[in-house]
Amino acid sequence: MADLRELFDSTACVLFDFDGPVCGLFAGYPAHRVAAELVSWLRRQGRESLLTRDEAGSDDPHAVLRAVALTAPDSGFLGELEAQLTEHELRATDTAEPTEYADELIRALRSRGLGLAITTNNSARVVERYLEARGLDDCFGPHIHGRTRDLHRLKPDPDCLLRALDSTGVAAERALMIGDTPADCVAARKAGVAFVGYARNQRKWNLLVGAGAPTVVSSLKPMLDVVARKPGGARNGGSPRI
Repeated sequence: MADLRELFDSTACVLFDFDGPVCGLFAGYPAHRVAAELVSWLRRQGRESLLTRDEAGSDDPHAVLRAVALTAPDSGFLGELEAQLTEHELRATDTAEPTEYADELIRALRSRGLGLAITTNNSARVVERYLEARGLDDCFGPHIHGRTRDLHRLKPDPDCLLRALDSTGVAAERALMIGDTPADCVAARKAGVAFVGYARNQRKWNLLVGAGAPTVVSSLKPMLDVVARKPGGARNGGSPRI
C-alpha cells in the first residue's frame, strides 16, 4: 500500500491497458479461437510460413498480427488481417466482462482531477464501443490510443504510450500505466512511465514479475482505496489536458 500511495502521489495521468485492467474483452469470445482463425486464414493464403511454430500456436491474436507485421511489414494482405481482428474484437465487446473495481477506479481517478488515457493493442473502435456502453467514454475523451496502421509498433513498442503522453501533455515521469502483460511492462519501461501490473491469476503474476514489474496487484481495489483517500487535483507539474 505504501508503494501505491507513493506512486499516486506523483501521478498526474493514468494510462490503462484495455483488455485486462478495464475489462475481459474475450470473456465470452475466447482469444485463442480468434488467434486460431487468423492463423487459419494465413494458412489458406499460403502465408503460414511467416509465423514460427510458437507464433502459429499462440493463443494471443495480437501476437499473431504483430509477428506478421514484423516479418512482412509491406504485405498487401496485412491490412486485411488487421481488419479481421478488428471485426472479432467488435463482436467480443458484446460479451466482454468489466474487470472488478475498474469502473469505480476510473471514475474515482477522474473525479480527483487526474488525466486518463487508454494505451492498447486493441482497435480504438473497440475501446470506444465498450466505454460508451459502460458510460465511461467521458472519462477518457479523445485519449484512446489503440493500434494504428503501423502494426509493427504494437506493444512492447512504446508507441501508444508516447502518443498518450503527447495527447495529454503529461511528462513521462508524471504518468503511471496499469497493464497485465509483460509487453505492457516493457512498453512502460521504454517510455519512462511508472508501471503497476494487474494479475488476475498466478500465471499472470509470474509473467509480470518475470518481466520486471516492480509492483503487482491481484485486484484493483487497493488502488481504488488509495485514490479514494487522496485529496482532489493533480499536483507537482500541473494539470493534464483532459
